[in-house]
Amino acid sequence: MTLLEVLDGVEIIAQSGNPELTGVEYDSRRVKPGDVFVAMRGESSDGNNFLEAAIAAGAVAVVTDSDQRPSGVSWARVPHGRRALARVGENFYQRPAEKLAITGITGTNGKSTTAFLLESILKAARRKSALVGTIEYHVGGKVLPAPHTTPESLDLHRLFRMAVDSGETEAVMEVSSHALAQQRTYGIKFDVAVFTNLTRDHLDYHGTMDEYFSAKRILFAGSGAAPPRAAVLNVDDQAGMQLVKFCRSQGSEVITCGLTKADFHASKLEVSPRGTRFDLISPDETVSISSSLIGRVNAYNILAAAAAAYARGCPSEAVAEGVRNLARVPGRFERVDCGQPFTVAVDYAHTDDALRNLTSLARELAKPTGGRVITVFGCGGDRDRSKRPLMGEAAGKGSDFVFLTSDNPRSEDPLAIINDAVVGLQRSGTLFRTDPDRRAAIALAINDARKNDVVLIAGKGHERVQISRSGTAPFDDRQVVAEALRELGYDCSRQVAEKTA
Repeated sequence: MTLLEVLDGVEIIAQSGNPELTGVEYDSRRVKPGDVFVAMRGESSDGNNFLEAAIAAGAVAVVTDSDQRPSGVSWARVPHGRRALARVGENFYQRPAEKLAITGITGTNGKSTTAFLLESILKAARRKSALVGTIEYHVGGKVLPAPHTTPESLDLHRLFRMAVDSGETEAVMEVSSHALAQQRTYGIKFDVAVFTNLTRDHLDYHGTMDEYFSAKRILFAGSGAAPPRAAVLNVDDQAGMQLVKFCRSQGSEVITCGLTKADFHASKLEVSPRGTRFDLISPDETVSISSSLIGRVNAYNILAAAAAAYARGCPSEAVAEGVRNLARVPGRFERVDCGQPFTVAVDYAHTDDALRNLTSLARELAKPTGGRVITVFGCGGDRDRSKRPLMGEAAGKGSDFVFLTSDNPRSEDPLAIINDAVVGLQRSGTLFRTDPDRRAAIALAINDARKNDVVLIAGKGHERVQISRSGTAPFDDRQVVAEALRELGYDCSRQVAEKTA
C-alpha cells in the first residue's frame, strides 16, 4: 500500500512523495523499516518531538500535525493528527469497521458489565463478536490485555482487522469519555450506542460535568461518521433523559431502559445473595430473567444489554440464555470464597456513586443475618482531588467500618491522598482506620470480619498492578484476599481452580 492510498480521505495541507509502506505506527519506539510514522500532538507529549528517531528507525514517510518538514523522507502535513491517524489506520487495515456491526457503550459506571452481558447474549444468538473494554479484549478467540478502555484509533482498527479475519461480524466496545474527546473513534460508524449513566468522574481531565457530558454525547452525535442507527438510553438518569431529545434530533431510533418506566423495564425484581431475578418487559413481550450477577445496579446493566441486543435483532431466548450464562465479570462484585463464614467481594467501584451502589448492595446482603459491612478503599493519585472527600463520605455512610488505604497513588504522596478522603469519612461519622499499605489494610479487614459480614475491597477490581512513585508492581486484590484468608487457615485451592478453569 502506498502513502497516497493510506491518506485517502485525510485532510491534507501539503504532501510530498508516495512510497510503498509496510506498516503504520504512532510510537517511534515501534517503527520498523518501511513504516509511515504518524506524529501527533497529545495531552502529555508531542509525537513530533520524535520525528528523527522514527526516521532513524526506518520510517520512509511521516504524517505530521506540525509545520516541521522532515528531510530525507516523504511526508504529509495535516491539520488534525488524531483524525489523520484514524483515517490512515482505517485505510491501512482495509476498512474493517465497515464489515462489523459495532455497539458502543459509554457512561460512568456499568460499561464493562453491560459489554460482557451483550457479548454473552450475542454468543447465545449464535453470532461471533469481538469485545473491546476496560478489563480485556476478546478478539479472534483470544483474550488480550487491555492497556486502555478504548484503544488508540490505529490499534482499534488493527483489532477490528483481526476480528474480521476471524469471521466475527459484531463488535462490542466500551467507549470512554477520554477516547471520545481525543477522537480515538473518529470515523467509526456505530450501529448501536448505549448510555448507562453519568456521575462525577474524570473532572481532572474534563474540568466540569458539562464538559464530561459533552464528551459522552459525541458517541451519539457521530464523529467523522453518521450518528448511530439506534440509541439505548437509561432514562432513570437525568443525562440519559437529556439525550433522548438529542438522539431523536440526530435521526437515531431511541430505545429507553429503566427500572420501572421505559421501553425495557423490570417487574417483580428480586435480589438475593444467589443473584438477580425479574421479568423483563420489552416492547414486544415479557421475558423471565435469571442472573448470578447481584443487585439493582446489575438489573440496570441487564436492561441496557437486553435493549442493545433487541436493537441488534437478537431473539428474546438469546437474551435470557446470554444473561443466564454470564456467571461473573472480573472485578465486578467478584467474590473470593475460600469457605469462610463471611462474604468478601472485590469491586472496581472508584467513584462516590459507585461506592454508594456497592455498599447499598452489601447492606442488602448483610442485613437479614445481622452482618456488618466493612469497606476497604482508596482514591487514585493524579486524578480529580475534589471527588476524594465525596468517596470518603459515601463509603462511610454505607459501611459499619472503613479501612482507608491506597489505590494507585501514582506520583502523589499516599498519605496526602488519604487526608483528602478522611474529610468525607469524618463527616459520615463512621468508625475508620487508615493504612497506606493496601495489602496490610486488606489483611486487617479480613481479620476483623465475623460470621455473616460482607467485606468490600473497592477501587481496583480486575487490575493486576499497583502504580506508585516507585513504579508499577504486581498487585491483584483477589490474590491478596486469598492470601489473607489462607493465613487464617481457610482453603483457597478450589477458588484458584475455578479462576483457572
